[in-house]
Amino acid sequence: MQVDVFNKSGKATGRKVELPEEIFGIEPNDHVIYLAVKQYQAAQHLGTHKVKTRAEVKGASRKLHRQKGTGGSRKGNIRNPLYKGGGTIFGPKPHGYDFKLNRKVKDLAKMSALAYKAKENAIVVVEDFNMETPKTKELMSVLSNLNVGGKKTLFVLPEYNDNLYLSLRNVPKVTGAQLADINTYDIINSDVLVFTENVAKLFNEEEAAA
Repeated sequence: MQVDVFNKSGKATGRKVELPEEIFGIEPNDHVIYLAVKQYQAAQHLGTHKVKTRAEVKGASRKLHRQKGTGGSRKGNIRNPLYKGGGTIFGPKPHGYDFKLNRKVKDLAKMSALAYKAKENAIVVVEDFNMETPKTKELMSVLSNLNVGGKKTLFVLPEYNDNLYLSLRNVPKVTGAQLADINTYDIINSDVLVFTENVAKLFNEEEAAA
């Protein structure tokens, strides 16, 4: 599919870039998108919950009274889980929630997410530009010219650019990412994708190398 290239002023440059049909034209697979998003969110779950067992709570380890002859139940020490302040039985322990997904599944999920954005005409390509110094206001003006201002936007760059990243990070609802780092969740969680012209060309190079 061909997409127009716009300049920073939001005007068409007359150039077009080709986004490979093998990525942007496939039939999206909802299930693999679900799996990829679920894995991403599970990985964000810190899993630091922790309670103390009877071995970790404070309290003497002496036996409260003799085993037999009192007429009462048998008792160990005061750290018994049945007593107030005692340990917890089978309580939560720190652990990760992440799970493995095959590379092919993750790749298909990402391509499916990109295909959805292509179907929704939610992909904008802007010509490559640089900024001499970080200027959030200037970048917000560029996004406004591209008619994506105020929308949840994923701004994709070919490589790390310090000035652009510093300008992007203070813009509400805008996330900056390198092409190599984007994931299914970031794509699905955005209303519109903004690619620089070089990023659009990189998709063709990757497809040719596959």
